[in-house]
Amino acid sequence: MPGKNLLQEGANVSTEGKIFFGETVDAAIAAGLAALRLPREAVEIEVLDEGSRGILGIGARMARVRLTPLVTPEAIPAPTPAPAPTPAVPPAAPESADAEVARSILADLLRHLGYSAEIQVRLAEPATDEEMATLVLDVQTAGADTLIGPRGETLAALQHIVRLLVNRKMGRMVNLVVDVQGYKQRREQNLRRLAERMATQAVRSGHTVYLEPMPPYERRIIHLALRDHPDVTTQSVGEGNRRRVTIIPRVGKE
Repeated sequence: MPGKNLLQEGANVSTEGKIFFGETVDAAIAAGLAALRLPREAVEIEVLDEGSRGILGIGARMARVRLTPLVTPEAIPAPTPAPAPTPAVPPAAPESADAEVARSILADLLRHLGYSAEIQVRLAEPATDEEMATLVLDVQTAGADTLIGPRGETLAALQHIVRLLVNRKMGRMVNLVVDVQGYKQRREQNLRRLAERMATQAVRSGHTVYLEPMPPYERRIIHLALRDHPDVTTQSVGEGNRRRVTIIPRVGKE
């Protein structure tokens, strides 16, 4: 299976070090620490390739690092994982080849990382500035904090790998998001509150408000939150990882 080859290199601790990949060097390191189940101070880090975003997506490559454990995992006490909460209402799973392939690949990766997880798939509501609906894979597992990582870096690396493997398997772009234990749902709630505050600011000042650059999934949340707002419209501007949402006051309001 494609997912097996990417993670086999870093599946076991070895004094020779293991190689890990990520969208950035920090993401690759976070993915390696999660796979080895070691803190940063317990490994030696060697950056093999800082990666590249390419030009217009052409020539892009992932960052690559080698992590060499300075201690064995047995030497570090393992935290007692909290029991995974059960969602009150399971989201509806779309019946499609994309959903089944994505679920299978993610489950395989999680098994390699030593996680026993339940994966539920749902289709997020599309926004006006997105060409494709978003497939959301919700992971319920013990030890979620380690899988999410600091500032969500490990989760971002996992999502990036899943996207690469699913796109390769399907032979086309599949827009998907990986969430763990409702982490991104909480982020969505915060973004919706931010959208309302910034809309109020735009109306009061009469000027366009520019939000910080966000990934497509988070921009979609802002667009949806303000889609029916009577006094503002939204628009995504910029290129690549600098793309951001602008909140624009409607003119001619009485």
